[in-house]
Amino acid sequence: MIRKILMYGPKRWLFPLMASLFLVACGEVKKEDVHQKDRISVAVATVGMGMEEYLTVGSGQVTSVNSATLSTRMMGHVERIPVKVGEAVDKGDLLVVINNTDLRARKAQVTASVMEAQASFANAKKDYERYVNLFEKNSASQKELEDMTTRYERAKAGLAAARELGKEVEAQFAYANVRAPFKGVVTNTFVDVGTMANPGAPLISIEKPGTYEVMARIPENRISGIAVGMKAKVTIKVLDTVLTGELTELSTSASRTGGQYLATVELTGTPSSVRSGMYTAVALPATDVAPKTVVVPKEALVEQGQLIGIYTLGQDNTAILRWLRLGETLDNGVEVLSGLSEGETYITSSQGKLFNGAKVSIQ
Repeated sequence: MIRKILMYGPKRWLFPLMASLFLVACGEVKKEDVHQKDRISVAVATVGMGMEEYLTVGSGQVTSVNSATLSTRMMGHVERIPVKVGEAVDKGDLLVVINNTDLRARKAQVTASVMEAQASFANAKKDYERYVNLFEKNSASQKELEDMTTRYERAKAGLAAARELGKEVEAQFAYANVRAPFKGVVTNTFVDVGTMANPGAPLISIEKPGTYEVMARIPENRISGIAVGMKAKVTIKVLDTVLTGELTELSTSASRTGGQYLATVELTGTPSSVRSGMYTAVALPATDVAPKTVVVPKEALVEQGQLIGIYTLGQDNTAILRWLRLGETLDNGVEVLSGLSEGETYITSSQGKLFNGAKVSIQ
């Protein structure tokens, strides 16, 4: 009996002990696996000072190089508009007709005045020539010749005045019949038939397609280093197209434009899809207009309401949400004005939903 206890007793005691040790070991492995599993797998990058080849400095709109908004100097009702928006016209084509009944009546009066002045001048000229001959033959006195000379000069001046008045009336007809100043396309009409045309008020606009420029506004924090003659890249947002151009004009004052400096960029090689009025973003060589800046990819940004931030990598691989103040959108990312410094590590993408303080594992 004692022998059996010595043989079987130790085995019975050893088996529970080995089982307990095995369970403890397995528990530690599972606990470590769970700890690693809870971490979110992320990709990271280090902040560097990027220099974009071209930096967006302002926005603007496409306009035609040859464009005109036509008006009149006279007041009257619009009688006829023989063209439509989008219609091609040649130089001299009639665009707007303003009622000119009063003008026609005045022209008739002026024509009669000119004819009367011509008759008076012709009669005075004959009398003057006759008195000159009589004076040479001593048949007329000096006083009579002087009086006839005065009458002749007065008739001559009256005829000249009547003719100039006729030219003035003829010029008024140019404002009653508004014509195209160049070959182009009608882009807008500002009046309808029957409405009153007022002096200086716009009637119709016309432009010559094919040659375009951009009227841009550059804020004061971007104006440093910009000069006429610089090459530019113009992004037409609605077409997602980038065109090239040259800065041809630059205002030196922004006192009346709300801190925006007006600039003109002449485009080269514009496609047929470009239209006046399209909104653009104007970019100039960054080496000339701005120092090096911090640039991060747009995909790494986090938006919460009106705040925009980015997850940085903290101690023990912890995701820390950092709020940023952003600048311009560049070709390779977004400019960071404050909130992120050179050399810091930020998270570019994750395989799970990040939150402030989340434990992460770097891919």
